Amino acid sequence: MTTAALERWVGVDVSTTHLDVHVRPQGTAWRAEHTPEGIAALVLRLQADPPTLVVLEATGQGELPLAAALGLAGLPCAIVNPRQVRDFAKALGQLAKTDRLDAAVLAHFADAVRPAARPLPDAEAQELRALVTRRHQLVEMRTAEQQRRRTAHVRVRPQIEQAILFFDQAIPALDTEVANAIRQSPLWRAKEELLRSAKGVGPVLGSTLLALLPELGTLDRREIAALVGVAPFACDSGKHQGERHIWGGRADLRRVLYMATVVAIRFNPLLHAFYQGLVQRGKRKKVALVASMRKFLTILNAMVAHQTPWRDAEAATA
Repeated sequence: MTTAALERWVGVDVSTTHLDVHVRPQGTAWRAEHTPEGIAALVLRLQADPPTLVVLEATGQGELPLAAALGLAGLPCAIVNPRQVRDFAKALGQLAKTDRLDAAVLAHFADAVRPAARPLPDAEAQELRALVTRRHQLVEMRTAEQQRRRTAHVRVRPQIEQAILFFDQAIPALDTEVANAIRQSPLWRAKEELLRSAKGVGPVLGSTLLALLPELGTLDRREIAALVGVAPFACDSGKHQGERHIWGGRADLRRVLYMATVVAIRFNPLLHAFYQGLVQRGKRKKVALVASMRKFLTILNAMVAHQTPWRDAEAATA
């Protein structure tokens, strides 16, 4: 770690056409083109006086070319949740929002919060993540078209049917691509086989965990629950004790875990007993289901951490 006098915290706001850069505490700011040439020039400029950390927001894959270039140059980079940064800005009283202001807020966030720099996933991991993310997008679009079909005018209904037919063909094709990508990696194949020893983990949840939760097995149960967004957070003030709610986390992953848990509480004996026990003690069904999601995730995390199949992890965490 550099000394405080030499620390340089860099925030980069990524848009479609340009990159706004702010360096804290020096206050230096500039704009680069969001092109391969602009990224290369930005990296060279940062290499001349290496920063303590560069922070980018997750913008839906748009930040990855810059993050990859920073990683290849050996510059520490963290990709953070945009909502956390926006809440941080509001806490500072920074309500205005422009690209240049956002870059300054990101640099301030880096300095104040000190998020951990994480290496960018390798090319194979990025490919698997892209395939899994695209599958989720197609499923959502198919669901939207199916809902529109119910009330659509007869004149446009054939177009909707055609779109649904496309999704019905494209989703299984992506499932095949995801399965092939997993089979080609001995590490992923072994990890998926381990996860699928649990009743309730099918190919969709297995591939989603591999692609969207690479931290599985490396964090403790509280950290992994918070990362996914199934950890309850307190809402207390003085004598008032509010209800605890889940917040944040990885929404795409949480949606898949939710559907898998709905199945698991019916067919997985441990989770069925856990869920029923909560309901019998007066917990609302939705609360019991979220608690079951957290229990399910905790056991899967233990399975990967200790390389044990479901039956052994179940006994260890029951």
